[in-house]
Amino acid sequence: MRKVKELKNWVVGYNEVKTATDELQLTYDFFREEVTTEEEVDEAFRHALGLIETLEMKNMLSHEEDKLGAVIKIVGGAGGTEAQDWAQMLFRMYQRWCERQGYKCEITNIQDGEEAGIKTVTMQIEGEMAYGYLKSENGVHRLVRVSPFNAQGKRMTSFTSVYVVPLVDDTIEIEINPANLTWDTFRSSGAGGQNVNKVETGVRCHYKFKNPVTDLMDEIVIENTESRSQFGNKDNAIRLLKSQLYELELEKRRAETAKVEAGKKKIEWGSQIRSYVFDDRRVKDHRTNYQTSNVQAVMDGDIDAFIKAYLMEFPE
Repeated sequence: MRKVKELKNWVVGYNEVKTATDELQLTYDFFREEVTTEEEVDEAFRHALGLIETLEMKNMLSHEEDKLGAVIKIVGGAGGTEAQDWAQMLFRMYQRWCERQGYKCEITNIQDGEEAGIKTVTMQIEGEMAYGYLKSENGVHRLVRVSPFNAQGKRMTSFTSVYVVPLVDDTIEIEINPANLTWDTFRSSGAGGQNVNKVETGVRCHYKFKNPVTDLMDEIVIENTESRSQFGNKDNAIRLLKSQLYELELEKRRAETAKVEAGKKKIEWGSQIRSYVFDDRRVKDHRTNYQTSNVQAVMDGDIDAFIKAYLMEFPE
């Protein structure tokens, strides 16, 4: 049924493009006969082009992991309160993007900042091709603005790191050795149900394993506070653990890097993938050189153009 649904989506997409191009041809024919206006031809062209580009972008997602959901972890970097506020702004941006796509988004762990913003948040996103689209967001995001947290009103630069891994489902088999798994429990923080601050429903798992990329012993720590039930949090923590292990297997398979740490850059100057300059009204991706002046739209989740530019330039 999953395969049938996948094929059906391609057929539906093709039919939409075919209908739009036929309508464009018809509108143009009517224009030559002075039945329709030039504006109507332009609108039909924009509609057809948009559908074609959407289908073309989807065709760039050919890896087995591209069709999976995604786990996004946002971590505030250099910049203190300003960076934590920036982390929250990115968190909101991805939430809005998920709403636009009709994806289900769940927060599995969040740590608030001392004064404002967040220190870190982990989001679990479920929807067709979620990882394929969001893998382009993996890296350091740089913000330049006049900070509301600076008494002198100075222009400040801050950094936040975004990590994206595939969210495994029941089609992906990942083995976990129970002997290498240990658990901690703690009280979840923040507002919620009656259990939240009284019962230790939050879980933290520690998994020690041999990293397939570095070939060294490593440890993954997962925190989950999403559910009011400790059992529910444990189940989801295992799923998030499998997602990270799967990402490491993919990294080894593609031989993108000899060591996993070599691919991680410090959250500071010179390592950003994208800059958001509020004063100059400019958002620029440094990998593709695509940029836009509509900063507000981007912060409201309109990042499809950045995703498309990345996938077209780096299809592998």
